[in-house]
Amino acid sequence: MAVFGLLASSMGVVGLVSPDTMLTAMGFEPIPGGGRAEGDHTLVFLTASSMAALNMGVYYILAAFADWKAFFRWTVPFRLLTCAVFTLAVVSGRAPAGFLGVGLWEGVGALATGAALRYENRARQGAAA
Repeated sequence: MAVFGLLASSMGVVGLVSPDTMLTAMGFEPIPGGGRAEGDHTLVFLTASSMAALNMGVYYILAAFADWKAFFRWTVPFRLLTCAVFTLAVVSGRAPAGFLGVGLWEGVGALATGAALRYENRARQGAAA
C-alpha cells in the first residue's frame, strides 16, 4: 500500500509539474504551449486528476502506516472497476492504447492487494489454530 501510495503521489506531482510528460506516458500527443484550441480543457482535467492522484497517494501512505486493513479491502473492488473502465475506454477507441497501462496498473495493484490480504488472513488463522 505504501509503495502504491508513493507511486501515485509521485505521478500526481509529475502531472502537476510537467503535464506533457504525463500525457506522453499515457500515450497522448502533447501539444506545444500555445497550440491548444480555445475551449480545450485537457490541462485542466490533467491538473485535477494529478491533484487527485497526489491526494490518493497520500491517503494510501497514511493508511499503510496506520495498517488500516479495512481501507485496503475497500480499494480492491474499486481498483478492479477502474481497471475495467479504463480498459474499455481503450477497447472502444475513446482512449489511446498507451492508456491501457493505467488500467493495468489498477488491476494488477488490486489483485496484488487482494492476494496479500488473503495470504495474511490465512497466516493469521493458521497461527491461531
